[in-house]
Parts: sequence; structure tokens; C-alpha cells
Amino acid sequence: MGSIMNVQQGDWQNVESSTKPVLVDFWAEWCAPCRLLAPTFERLAATYGDEISFAKVNVDELPELAGQYGIRSIPTLLLLREGKVVEELVGARPYHDLARVLDGYVTATEKLQPRLVRLAN
Repeated sequence: MGSIMNVQQGDWQNVESSTKPVLVDFWAEWCAPCRLLAPTFERLAATYGDEISFAKVNVDELPELAGQYGIRSIPTLLLLREGKVVEELVGARPYHDLARVLDGYVTATEKLQPRLVRLAN
């Protein structure tokens, strides 16, 4: 099971240098769709946390980081691999849509365990 990093000032280097892909949720407390996505994001972290890292960026606390990545709407999910954006998803999405995207970034062997976890739920 994976944990979710709440990115603070100075933490971004850890995200960019991660050896695993990182799914980053750009969000804000006042954003209703962001609150709707939160349980889905937590479930993804629990399922895929061994293969993918998870991080959240509050755009009100780190507006310069959101600007650096051209975040104009929230929630926006960025999937980073070796520090580069490989996927960008804007808006709240259902679990199965996001899981399908993440499945493309884990190896065939690693996919077997998360699928067993999902079937058990």
C-alpha cells in the first residue's frame, strides 16, 4: 500500500527525481471536484503504491509550481516518469478510467498483484 506525499515548498525535487512514475494531483480545498476525486486518488495509491508514487499539490499554496506546468483547471492529474509529463488528465475521473491509464505504466508482472487487489474489493 502506498502513501500520498503532500508536496510542500522544496519537496518538488523528490517528485521529479523519483525512480518510479509519480501521479500528481493538483487541487485546492475550495474545489468541489477535487474533493470528489480525493477518495479515488487514495484508492489508486492503495492499489498501485508499490509501482507508482502519489503526490498532491495544493495550487493555493504552490501557485508557481502549478504555473510551471500550465495548470489552468483543477483537479488536474499529471503522471511524471523520469521527471517528464507523460499523461495529463483534467477533471474528476472514475477509478476504472484512471486505473486503465496507470496499468500502462506498470510491468506485466506488477499488474497481476494490483488486479488481484481490485478483484478482492
